[in-house]
Order: sequence, then C-alpha cells, then structure tokens
Amino acid sequence: MDNNMQKYLDKAEVLIEALPYIQRFNRKVIVVKYGGSAMVDETLKERVIQDVTLLKLVGFKPVIVHGGGKEISRWVGKVGMEPRFVNGLRVTDEATMELAEMVLGKVNKELVQFVEGLGVRAIGISGKDGGLLRVTKKLAGGEDIGYVGEVKDVNAAILWDLLEKDFLPIVCPIGLDDKNDTYNINADDAACAIARAMHAEKLAFLTDIEGVYKDPKDPETLISELKVSEARELMEQGYIGGGMLPKLNNCIDAIENGVSRVHILDGRIPHCLLLEIFTNKGIGTAILDDEGSRFYNG
Repeated sequence: MDNNMQKYLDKAEVLIEALPYIQRFNRKVIVVKYGGSAMVDETLKERVIQDVTLLKLVGFKPVIVHGGGKEISRWVGKVGMEPRFVNGLRVTDEATMELAEMVLGKVNKELVQFVEGLGVRAIGISGKDGGLLRVTKKLAGGEDIGYVGEVKDVNAAILWDLLEKDFLPIVCPIGLDDKNDTYNINADDAACAIARAMHAEKLAFLTDIEGVYKDPKDPETLISELKVSEARELMEQGYIGGGMLPKLNNCIDAIENGVSRVHILDGRIPHCLLLEIFTNKGIGTAILDDEGSRFYNG
C-alpha cells in the first residue's frame, strides 16, 4: 500500500472515530465560550469558527458566547485611559463601559461575518436584546468595581427560538440590571449562565492554557478527565490558583446545574474543539459529575 492510500485510510479512520460522538450529541446544545489568544490571531479565529460551523452542520446546536478583553484593553489604551483590575476583574466606570460595549459589538459582528462566510446563518445578539441577560452588580472581594454584572436571569427562550429557526446565535456578554443600566459581564460567567439555563450537553471554554494540571509547572500532569469531587479536592489542597480557580468554580457550578460535561481547551491549538469532542482521547480537560461515566478510551 503506497503512502497516499494510507493517508486517505487514516482520514477515513478519523471520520469513523467521530461517528459515535456525532450520534450521541446530535441535536444537543453545545455552548462555546470563545476568548483568549484565539480571538486575536486571525488564523486561529478562522479555525475556531470552522470548528463551530462544522458542529452545526453535523447536527449539533452550538451557541457562541465571546469575550473581548484583549481588544477592550487595546482600545482603552488607544484613547489614553488606564485599565484597572481588581481580583482579575476589570474596573468599569461609565466611560469604560461605553467603550467596552462598542468594542464587543464590533467583535460580535466580525464573528457573524466569519460564520456567514462559511454558509451558515448566524445572528449576533447582545445580552441586552430581549432581556437575554439580566444582572445584578458584581463586587470584587467586597469592592465596587463599577458596571460589572453578575447574571441573575437568562431568557433562554430567545436562544431556543434562534436555534429552532436554524440560526447560530453569537452572544455579546453585555446585560441590563433592574433599572435598565448597562453592565459588562465576564464572558465565562455569561457562558456558564447560558449553559445552565439551556441545560446544555456541553460547555467548552477556549482559553490560553492546555487544561487543568495537578502541577502547573509539570506538563506531564495534565488531567484529561476530572470529576467534580476530584476538582474540589484539588482546590482544597491548593493545587488550583490564579485565573483557573474561578474558571473551575464556573465548571463545577455548570455541572451541578444540569450541564452534562464541561471542557477546558487550549484555543491556541488549531481545531482544538473538534479534537476534544470527536476523538477518543481528547486534548484538554473534561469535567463531569461524580455519577457520570468515563467517556474517553485509554
């Protein structure tokens, strides 16, 4: 058998490996939180959108929730303002909120344009539209950090309507409080709230890290699958810190509120979403409840 024929057989094997995953998750909701370096690098951006578009075309019901922190920081510096953070959360005064909404809106429509360019109908919406995301003020360690919101309610009917009409929803993490004031929402929080409200089959976080490590200094300690009880144990023992701590808490919250499985993926790896969802081993960390069955082989 020549090398060319083997190459085609290898491709066929990949397709066969993906078949049970396509069958299992057909017509299921997959919420993808899109952020980090994959939003800045144009090539990676194209790969992510290709992944999500493929999920839709093979029968999944994807919903994208995007961030834009790097782009907001760039524009804050561009207009001569100084970005401030407290416990990893951006201090958002009125001027910063106005700028953030403008930048996130621009990012939202760029993503719509990418998806539409691949032949899939997409609609970009803000959490303000139809009262999709209702919020209360979020504090950082008891400190007021301005117009930063904590999601208290999701009008999931809007997203279900879009999915039923065969659109791919792309959500900008901006919401309204009870006084109809505008608030910026951490994209991880928004994605988690939407996944809970829709009882999503999967919630995938695209990040700038490979996944969850028992020892962040040792790449050999990457954990492929992690049950909620094991995640709590790692946090209690001090293995988890920094930005991974709130992310892992979001994952646990999602699992305990009806999401079947959460994935933490390195968005810098091309097609990481497809590799995690459609292959036996996966490449990131999958988090599942204590009663959930192990899904990967090996």
